[in-house]
Amino acid sequence: MVSSTSSTPPRLASPAPPSLETLVSHLVASKRSLSSVEQVWRGHEIIETTRFHLETSVTTTARSSFLRSGIAAQLHTLKHVHRHSKLVEVEGAQEYGEVMRTLDEADQRLKDTMDGLRSTMVEIRLRPGSEKPKSLMDFVDEGSVDKLLTTIRESANAAQFAHQELLEANRSFSDDIRQIEEILKSPKGQPSESPTPQTHEQPNDEAMPVSPIPDILQDMEGRSRDMAENLESLVRHFDLCLMAIKQTEGGGDAALQLTAGLPDGARLEEDVANAPEPIGDQERQEMLEVLATDADQVEEVVMEIRDHINAMEAQLAAVTAYVAQLDHEYAKVTAAFRLLEKVGSELHAFVAQGQIFVTRWDEEKAKVNERMDELSSLEEFYVGYLGAYDNLLVEIGRRQFMEQQMEKVVQESMRKLDTLYEEDSARRESFRHDYGDFLPMDIWPGLTDAPLQFETRPMDGVERVPDISKSVIQRAIRRVQGSRRQSMT
Repeated sequence: MVSSTSSTPPRLASPAPPSLETLVSHLVASKRSLSSVEQVWRGHEIIETTRFHLETSVTTTARSSFLRSGIAAQLHTLKHVHRHSKLVEVEGAQEYGEVMRTLDEADQRLKDTMDGLRSTMVEIRLRPGSEKPKSLMDFVDEGSVDKLLTTIRESANAAQFAHQELLEANRSFSDDIRQIEEILKSPKGQPSESPTPQTHEQPNDEAMPVSPIPDILQDMEGRSRDMAENLESLVRHFDLCLMAIKQTEGGGDAALQLTAGLPDGARLEEDVANAPEPIGDQERQEMLEVLATDADQVEEVVMEIRDHINAMEAQLAAVTAYVAQLDHEYAKVTAAFRLLEKVGSELHAFVAQGQIFVTRWDEEKAKVNERMDELSSLEEFYVGYLGAYDNLLVEIGRRQFMEQQMEKVVQESMRKLDTLYEEDSARRESFRHDYGDFLPMDIWPGLTDAPLQFETRPMDGVERVPDISKSVIQRAIRRVQGSRRQSMT
């Protein structure tokens, strides 16, 4: 805004002077623009707050750096203890894991075999008719199996409990170290949502973020000066409007009314109550031209002040977030230090836990190995039992075949006997027809007897082979053949 009554080149014709109403509207708009003084004051508050944040951030960063240095110095020793504790865990866990895997495999094989016995139902034709269906497992005493498995599980559970204690202790130890390392690896003082600070390299290649607050504060101060200058130009424009109205006929009363209730802090150069000093027409014309030009720029100046304060508010939010992140980082480093103290107080327990596991596992391992042989023998017996039942079905199939062959021989013999019987009967009838009338009936009592007949039947006291379906027998044959092939490979 010009807001000046300096001389301008003379014009051929002067425009008509603005009316009192126009000048009053300019004054009203200018008075409204003076409310920007609140934004200027807000800008000063923001700068003071930012300066305070700068001071606190320096203190917080120094404290965090001191704690970080102390933690880093102890971390090397902590990692050494961790490696030793991990070695104890691995050496003990490897042997435990091998035995447990062998035990689990044997246990699973036994369970699979027992499941096979449970799922294999004995053919109902092999059992009495009134008996409910039974599986192969129903003919085995499961009590001994359960007792053996219970003994093994007790030893395994005892070892597993010791192993679990070791794992939990070392997992907690490892988690504490990892948490401390994660805290130390996070960039110092870098906020998660704020302007990214510049960095410079340190001898240990660790990036050291530079606080963005000084640059932001410098930018804020520049904006504050611009706002103050803009507010000063608005005040000069208001003074010019006030002078123009007072120089206009009938404008004195309007000036007194319109200047009431000005914002605090808007210092006017023009005395509203005193009468203005007379000015010449040329000077008045130049004043009105400057006023008209400035009136078009009032809103633009107000918007510029508003843009400045909005930008400063955003910068203050970024600074506040940055300081909050510094406080958060300091709290994290403090927590890491407390965690370091906790880990240090538990180092002895961490190391001792591994030896406790090894000792307890040696005791339980002897018990487990002793039962493993029994478990293997039991598995072999059940596998043989299941295979023997398949061979039983195959044997039944063989006996069925032999019975069928015997029945075929019997049936063939019976057909031949029937043929001979019919032939003999026919010839006997022919003989009676030819010679019966000539022979006395009592010459041979057997003359009219029927031919001799034979009967073939199984012997008493011998049961027939159960009628097992061919599909059942065929499946048993395939299983037996598969087992033989598997044993040969």
